[in-house]
Amino acid sequence: MLIRSLPVVTLFLDALSDSLSSISPSARLTRLQKAALTVLIMGIVVTETLNWAAFERRSLGQFKSTRLCWIFYSAKIAWHHLLQASVRNILSHYAITEGTLAIDDSDKKRSKRTTRIESAHKIKDKPTGGYINGQALIFMVLVTDIATFPVGFRFHVPDPQLSAWRKHNNHLKQQGVAKPLRPKRPKPDHVRFPTLQALALNMIREFVERFPEVAVKGVLADALYGTGLFMDEAARLTGQAQVVSQLRSNQKATARGQSEVTLRDYFARQTGVKTQLVIRGGNAKPVTLLAARLHVKAHKKRRFVVALKYEGEEEYRYLVASDLSWHHMDITRLYSLRWLVEVFIQDWKAHGGWNRLSKQQGKEGSERGLILSLLCDHLLLLHPEQSVRLKSKQPGLPVGCLIERLNTEALVETVREVAASDDSEAALESLTHALKDVLPTRESAKHMAGRDLGQQKPTASLVYHVRKTG
Repeated sequence: MLIRSLPVVTLFLDALSDSLSSISPSARLTRLQKAALTVLIMGIVVTETLNWAAFERRSLGQFKSTRLCWIFYSAKIAWHHLLQASVRNILSHYAITEGTLAIDDSDKKRSKRTTRIESAHKIKDKPTGGYINGQALIFMVLVTDIATFPVGFRFHVPDPQLSAWRKHNNHLKQQGVAKPLRPKRPKPDHVRFPTLQALALNMIREFVERFPEVAVKGVLADALYGTGLFMDEAARLTGQAQVVSQLRSNQKATARGQSEVTLRDYFARQTGVKTQLVIRGGNAKPVTLLAARLHVKAHKKRRFVVALKYEGEEEYRYLVASDLSWHHMDITRLYSLRWLVEVFIQDWKAHGGWNRLSKQQGKEGSERGLILSLLCDHLLLLHPEQSVRLKSKQPGLPVGCLIERLNTEALVETVREVAASDDSEAALESLTHALKDVLPTRESAKHMAGRDLGQQKPTASLVYHVRKTG
């Protein structure tokens, strides 16, 4: 079998069960539940998809797709506690006591008609600038001096009434209709359709409440979360951690004794200071920096604003920090950690399974599939080879490398069982036939056997016509 229970998976699920029992005694995993989760997690690791048919093929037919689907939807597993318990294991394993929370969002494209997939809606397609139907997710990762790993997620659905009004309002504006004649903005339903900022704050609140032993040093998010309300509330929830986001260049600010100007105009008055910035504790890069404590109009208070420009860039980007007592270089170095959440999302999309052929139905299907996907990321972080490297302050292995190791271990274990069997020749023959049976058959588009390619020779009537007409 290529999907099998490896020692690293067994230890991971044993620790997960113990952690679950500390959260709720009734949530402890049974023997059968551990076996089921082993198949689901190893299926994602081996196939890099969340696909029951692929799991059946890779298990050489031992685990039927219908049975796996039933386990996923009907097994009495404490799904809502799994991620919390897994995070607690990592914190304990690496003795993590502080870190920085980084937040970012990502989209998953779906087909145009998705009546059974939860939270699918019309979203903007960033690569093309058009619109697609898909799911929008927000992730929160904990960045520490040892490891970076996911600690929370949410699905986001915009208020459909507000979206319809915005579309109609923009259409009327293009037609030149004056604002008093256009429909008024409807009151948003934040209870049923919370904003991205509200969902992010909810994740921060949940993390602080569940893991009070972890001191949150900073909260990082892009310009979408750079509102005064988000920054103030995030700082309050985390005990006044440094919250760093971005502002738009046209946002207005005021310095003491000066008139109100845009950030672009304010920093254009000064010559930037060229310096070296250490990025994520690695190599230093040449940058141009400017910094000032300004009263940001939209936030209605003073903020620390840093204008940053990397070598080769023409325009500044404007970082905004909540704590005025930090040095501007420390703020800039802290914000460089935000890139790590994007790295996590790239790894998750490539190897996490949920992003590929993940068509689980309903809210439970989407959430459970995503939880399994994130548990795989945690499993890789607790892999013995990865653990030794990180604990000794050595560079960790990338996700793809660890998955290759687990695949190799599964294959070696399969071959070892064949070699150790009483009739190894018969066992090898059985394995060979099983592999052949489950391998999919695909038709090649390169070879033309069995296809109609047309006549591909001169037509007698046309030959006569050409000769006649010269």
